Amino acid sequence: MKQRELKRLKKKMKVKGNHVIFSLVFLVLGYMMAFSYHLTQGEEEKPALSGKQWERDLELRNQLVELEEKNRALQKELNEEQENVLDIEKELSQEAQVYFNLAEDAEKYRMHLGKVKVKGSGVEVTLADGDYNPEEENINNYIVHEHHVFKVINELYISGASAVAINGQRLSHSSYIVCNGPVIEVDGYQHPAPFVITAIGDAGVLSSALNLTGGVKDTLVDENIQFTLEKKGEIIMEPLLGS
Repeated sequence: MKQRELKRLKKKMKVKGNHVIFSLVFLVLGYMMAFSYHLTQGEEEKPALSGKQWERDLELRNQLVELEEKNRALQKELNEEQENVLDIEKELSQEAQVYFNLAEDAEKYRMHLGKVKVKGSGVEVTLADGDYNPEEENINNYIVHEHHVFKVINELYISGASAVAINGQRLSHSSYIVCNGPVIEVDGYQHPAPFVITAIGDAGVLSSALNLTGGVKDTLVDENIQFTLEKKGEIIMEPLLGS
């Protein structure tokens, strides 16, 4: 008895479940039909473009295409102009370097010509007459002559000295030195011994050049000249006065 009722109950539940499934299916189909109808009605309600509107849209589209082509052409022209500007900037940079080099060269020439005041490190060389030897018959064998001074000055210039002075008198490209008895004349001005030669430049290079074995120092010492060399941290030379 209980088994019959249980079977009957299961059958009823199965029938109800089928009813629920069919109801959901019909509900979804109805919704889809309603949505499709609404969409169709909406498209039918949209007004069709007139001939004038279509021509206007086409004209605007053509204008847009034309403007885009002009924009691309202008962009290309801008890129070319920017390249030209870069080329000009490079040329100006090179010209600026050339002018800078010319200014440096002009400054060096002014220094060599004695036209400007100069200051820097360098060396100081002192040349003094040798000790008197009574056995020496010729007094000229132990005094400083102009050729001794020339040897020092030439070596200093060769070694990179930018400015040279004798007893404080600045030398120029046209300076001359002559021996006049116990004194020497520099551009007409007399200077007695000892002769102090100052030079502005790399002190290490200048001193090394003068102290080379068999070089200027050794030659002067062999000729009874008292030779002293000192490095200077700062040497100041005033410009030459014009005539």
